Amino acid sequence: MTAKRVSRRAGLTMFAVLPALLAACGGPSPPTTFEPLSWDYLPPIKLNVASIEIDDSWMSTDGRERGFLAPMSPVQALRKMAEDRLVAAGGSGRAKFVIEAASIVQSHDTYVANFAVRLDVSTSNGTRSGYAEARVYRTQPVNDDSPKGVRAELYGMVKRMMTDMNVEFEYQVRKSLRDYLQTTSPDAPRPGPVEQQELGPPPLAPNPPAPAPAPPAPPRPSAVPFSSPAPTPLQR
Repeated sequence: MTAKRVSRRAGLTMFAVLPALLAACGGPSPPTTFEPLSWDYLPPIKLNVASIEIDDSWMSTDGRERGFLAPMSPVQALRKMAEDRLVAAGGSGRAKFVIEAASIVQSHDTYVANFAVRLDVSTSNGTRSGYAEARVYRTQPVNDDSPKGVRAELYGMVKRMMTDMNVEFEYQVRKSLRDYLQTTSPDAPRPGPVEQQELGPPPLAPNPPAPAPAPPAPPRPSAVPFSSPAPTPLQR
């Protein structure tokens, strides 16, 4: 009886542990280190303003918010995009980059991401003279709800969202703020003046060489008088 009870208990223990073992062997474990996200490899957007301000004070009030669990939160990623891509290249005026939404919420078994930014351009006296807005949206299923799995999935979602945002943001800026974009550097050297030189009368052309004398004509043959031959006597 004792041996049977021990055997039955061991079998129940193995049955309980088996799903965990199968899950552990089912695939690679989520990564624990992540490459920092940056966008300084993209061409900068040069604005004809003297300064650029970034407002990243946005905060989520949704209890389902999960963006803060990502290795690089959406707010941090959007701020880094503005730092890497926007350049003040003018002598007056200012621009303000505002993060209006940077949310990743979990709705049941789905992540719902919503990023939105605005770029305001103002004159030197503070009057707003132009703006551009960009918004991107994405959903994806929750495949791994373990702490490591959540971090890995949120990292991938932030990275894909920022790829979409970079494209949309640049498109909207070039569309709505094209008059404030600087395509050339103000410090680029300007071409020097064209050197001038007084022009005198054109030089006289040299006299053409005298033509060579024609070769003498060959002598014509003299005419020979024609004489008919003398008649020969007939032979008998």
